[in-house]
Amino acid sequence: MSAMTLTGSPPDAAAPLKVAAVQMISGPDLAPNLATAARLISEAAAAGAQLVALPEYFPLIGATDADRLAAREVDGGGPMQDFLAATARQHGIWLVGGSIPLLAQDPGKLRNTCLVFDPQGKRVARYDKIHLFGFNKGDESYDEAATIERGDQVVAFDSPLGRIGLAICYDLRFPELFRALAQLPSQLPSQLPNPVDLLVLPAAFTETTGRAHWEILLRARAVENQCYVLAAAQGGRHPSGRMTHGNSMVIDPWGEILARMDKGEGVVIGELNRQRLVDTRTSLPALKHRIL
Repeated sequence: MSAMTLTGSPPDAAAPLKVAAVQMISGPDLAPNLATAARLISEAAAAGAQLVALPEYFPLIGATDADRLAAREVDGGGPMQDFLAATARQHGIWLVGGSIPLLAQDPGKLRNTCLVFDPQGKRVARYDKIHLFGFNKGDESYDEAATIERGDQVVAFDSPLGRIGLAICYDLRFPELFRALAQLPSQLPSQLPNPVDLLVLPAAFTETTGRAHWEILLRARAVENQCYVLAAAQGGRHPSGRMTHGNSMVIDPWGEILARMDKGEGVVIGELNRQRLVDTRTSLPALKHRIL
C-alpha cells in the first residue's frame, strides 16, 4: 500500500469552516440521481457549506453488478465526472464526489473511486477503495472483489479547511489505513501534531452491518486520530430492494456527534472548530505517545 499527498491553500484559522454530508437513496438510473445530488448540493451550499461530500455510488445503485460495470467511465472524462467538476465550480465549493465506477486494469472489473474537486472545478485528488466488502449471512451476500479492482494508495490533500484524508465505506473497519493517512507528509507548514484534520468517508453500509457497527466505528476513528469525521451515506430502501443504513453524520475529535440524519434524503451540516482540534490534541497528546 503506497501513499499519495496533494497540496492546496493553507487553512485560515479565523474563518468559520462549514462542511456538509449529502445523504441519498440512489437508484439504477443516472439522470435522476444526478438531479437529486445537484439539488442537495445546492441546499448545502446555500447553507454556507464550503466542503460537501456525496455518498458512495451516488450516481447509481443498481439491481446487479452489471449495472455499475456498464456505467464505468474513463479516468478524466464522462457524465459523472463532468457533473462533479461543473457543480463544484457552480457553487464555488470543495466537492468530495462520493464514489463513481471507473475503468480498471482488469477489463472485467471497475475501480470504486472517490474524486475531489476544488471551487474552480479542478480535480485535486483521486482515491480508489482499498478494502473490498465481503459478507455472507442468511439472505445477504456481498463479494465486491468479484467485480471491483482494489486500490493501493492512501490519499490525503491540503485545503483551506485543513488536511483532509479519504476513505470509502468498508475501509472504515481498518484503523491501520487511517494511521497511514496521519503519517503522510504535508507540503504545508503546520503546528498541529497530526496532519489530518478531517476524514471524509462516503459509504453505502448495509442496514445489517450499519446498525451494529457504523456509529461506533466512525466515533472510534475520530477519537483515535483526534480529528473531525464527515460521513456521507446512502440511507433507505433502494429500488432494487437493498436497504442501506444511512445515519450520515459529523463527528468531532472527542468523538461527539455534532449532527446526523437517520434515513431518507437530505443534508447534514456541521462546523469545524480549529481550536477544538488544538485543545483536544494538547490536553490529550495521544498521538505523541504512540510507540508502534
